[in-house]
Amino acid sequence: MSVFILAANIALMVLFDFYVGLLLQGNLPMAIDFVTRHNDCFIDIIILSTVATVSQFFISYTIRNFGALAFATIMTTRQLVSILLSCVWFAHPLSAEQLIGALIVFGTLYSKSFLKSKPGPLPSEQTENEASGPARATT
Repeated sequence: MSVFILAANIALMVLFDFYVGLLLQGNLPMAIDFVTRHNDCFIDIIILSTVATVSQFFISYTIRNFGALAFATIMTTRQLVSILLSCVWFAHPLSAEQLIGALIVFGTLYSKSFLKSKPGPLPSEQTENEASGPARATT
């Protein structure tokens, strides 16, 4: 079943990205001309589109199993690493305002993620516990 879903997503991605998006913007003839002149770029387009489609499965899996806060933490960490690598690799300095903004954004998310007093059960665990255990009286 998941192979079918993957194939359907790839087909829809090709249909939407290559035709509908380019057609609505009026860039389809230029894109077709470019790909016909540079045949080697077609494999790069397919790889990039396939990786983007597969990444949607990982995003869905992460949110379903670990929650939106964990996903936001993962994505924010990725952005933080990207910013730090850009600063080091390309010698892009951060201004004082950029540094303060980054500290506020990353600090807020990490404080929510790491300073949680007690993580609550996932919704799937909660329904399993309610279904399998006896009903408890609340007083």
